[in-house]
Amino acid sequence: MHKFLFTIILLILSVSVFAQNGTIRGFVYDKESGEPIIFCNVSLNGTTLGAPTDVNGFFSIAKVPSGDYKIIITYLGFDSLQENIFLAAGKILTKKFELKESSIQLEEVRVSAKRQEMKTEVNAAVIKITPKDMEMIPTIGGEPDLAQYLQIVPGVVFTGDQGGQLYIRGGSPVQNKVLLDGMVVYSPFHSIGLFSVFDTDIIRNTEVYTGGFSAEYGGRISSIMDIKTIDGNKKNFEGKFSASTFGSKLFMEGPLSKSKKSSFVFSGKTSYLNKSSELFYKHPILYFDEKGLPYSYTDLYGKLSFHGGNGSKLNIFGFNFTDQVNYQYISDLKWDSKGVGSHFILVPGNSPILIEGNFAFSNYSITMKEEAEKMRSSEIVGFNLGFDFTYFLAKGKVKYGFDVLGFETDFTTYNSVNSIIEQDENTSEFSAYVNYQYTSTRFIIEPGFRIQKYTLGFSPEPRFGMKYNATDKLRLKLATGIYSQNILSTVSDRDVVNLFYGFISGPDNIPTKANGEDYPHKLQKATHFIVGIEYDLGTNLDFSIEGYRKNFTQQTNINRNKISNSDNDFIIETGYAQGVDVLIKYSNKQLYLWGVYSLGFVRRDDGVMEYAPHFDRRHNVNLVASYSFGRNNSWKTDVRWNLGSGFPFTQTQGFYELLNFQDGINTDYTSVNTPLPEDGGEPGIIYAELNKGRLPYYHRLDLSISKTIKVAKKSDLDISASLTNVYNRENIFYFNRIKYERVNQLPIMPSIGASITF
Repeated sequence: MHKFLFTIILLILSVSVFAQNGTIRGFVYDKESGEPIIFCNVSLNGTTLGAPTDVNGFFSIAKVPSGDYKIIITYLGFDSLQENIFLAAGKILTKKFELKESSIQLEEVRVSAKRQEMKTEVNAAVIKITPKDMEMIPTIGGEPDLAQYLQIVPGVVFTGDQGGQLYIRGGSPVQNKVLLDGMVVYSPFHSIGLFSVFDTDIIRNTEVYTGGFSAEYGGRISSIMDIKTIDGNKKNFEGKFSASTFGSKLFMEGPLSKSKKSSFVFSGKTSYLNKSSELFYKHPILYFDEKGLPYSYTDLYGKLSFHGGNGSKLNIFGFNFTDQVNYQYISDLKWDSKGVGSHFILVPGNSPILIEGNFAFSNYSITMKEEAEKMRSSEIVGFNLGFDFTYFLAKGKVKYGFDVLGFETDFTTYNSVNSIIEQDENTSEFSAYVNYQYTSTRFIIEPGFRIQKYTLGFSPEPRFGMKYNATDKLRLKLATGIYSQNILSTVSDRDVVNLFYGFISGPDNIPTKANGEDYPHKLQKATHFIVGIEYDLGTNLDFSIEGYRKNFTQQTNINRNKISNSDNDFIIETGYAQGVDVLIKYSNKQLYLWGVYSLGFVRRDDGVMEYAPHFDRRHNVNLVASYSFGRNNSWKTDVRWNLGSGFPFTQTQGFYELLNFQDGINTDYTSVNTPLPEDGGEPGIIYAELNKGRLPYYHRLDLSISKTIKVAKKSDLDISASLTNVYNRENIFYFNRIKYERVNQLPIMPSIGASITF
């Protein structure tokens, strides 16, 4: 009996001790604009307790004993803030802090928020990008752009200046999910390849997960790109106007009311290269064909934000992105992407849980008219809804939530033997996840589990990540998991250039067997393995190396061998991607250096043959340098050089007369000849083995220089000049097999631009 009473007393004492603990949480904002300050350090003086702010400027310090404390907030470029607080037993204290930008920079004091985060987050196969990072590479057309920065990210392969796509560690574009404040964006890059649909000024932070991502994300088998946008200046009206030989842009932000609890953001940008190229690039060297540069696009984005007193907020946003291009000898292509969405953060007064949610509706449609009067078209219309709950612990956090997604796809396309493939399909997805993170001095352990329920089946997906802080400078990390998706794109692996990216929702008319073995399900699946090392070589010098292996255990592809309507439209493939990425980075107040080397191997097996897909690049090198100089560092010059080994392509062995039998069975095939191409004829092509050839190496040097002139207290004039492809390397873009004509990527292209902030 006494043992039972002793146990009860211990339980009462433990509950009493726990009740004496409380939580200190809140938000940290920029005093000038009201924007959240991300990744800054919040600590309690004289203790080991503290936490960094997240992408919303939110922090939470759990299980804090009751008492008086001095809270200290520090961030590079801002004055430190100190405030005395009192935490009552068992209570939750919610605070809002504003940091003021520092007018004095102390060179001997260096605080790296990103390096501090390296010690508290697993961050395996993750690159975090801020607008400041994007300004460190040559600004083609006068404005930094996410698409240009992503091309230097380790493990990312870019297939060209025109019609180029991003392939992330062996995954195709459709295997990369792009999120904009929780909304799925189906076409994030323009046809010219130098520009994304996102204006840099609206971006707060971008996280690129090149593999091994946690249970928080799902629905794709290769990678995730999560983009968070700014809320807008809640205190002052500000804006920016820019123009260059490539295009122009208008950006505005400001408060909606005098209460300073609501704000707006608007951005509009457009390209007029199809017109300006005839004016600025008339010299023959600067033309890739007599039509000049036939690109045009317009991107519109708007957002409204409403803020509560305790940090809760509601965002409503919408966009319309359009793209049009006319490639001579190839195709006319046009696409349109539009959507409206909302995102909210709820901070309950008496609960330590942070609640986030989003709802969005979007539409993407693309059409491509080809030489032979074939029209490919695709449209995807749908919604996505999600809720996330974060519970903060003394040494870590638990995050869980669910997502619901529904969409309709309608497409018409052709495979490599000109057989038509059509689909009109409705589908839905439901997923739920839980992710636990434990943090200690040496270890960060992050197990998770996700459940994906598709129309075609059910997928349980365990995930795991871990980091070991071996020393203050050396860190080891790993990540692994199972991933799935049921959406695919419609491209031909025999195309030298893939321009048309339509979408198909998981087809159920796929083969059930291959080589006598049954497929266990109809979903596309992959398993990731990531290992890496981070080492701080110096105060400002970072080194990291990561090895990866992605096993694509099942993925659906277009049946390129279909020759009759009785054949399956789709086939099942397996494959893998593996490689090593090395990154070295140096950064101080004036100089920024970035060097990346990637070694990669990608293979696919369709049950008949094993082949290298058209984006299999063996070697990829990116070198970047940015240097600021002059009075107040008002001058800046940026250099980027990229080298990539040749992509695979299918060689041409010969031609034959392709009779169309226009007179049916009465056609005299012994005397009828194939019409000439100008008369609508098209000879048959005898292909060599799939993708056994290799294109020449790709390399390009870009350079830009800019000058900032102070016009008024809150107004700057930036003048820039850039050179794309400085030494005019003739990188191949497309080869017309029938006419035996080569078309190159972008030639040397000078550009000037100017922007003014107000």
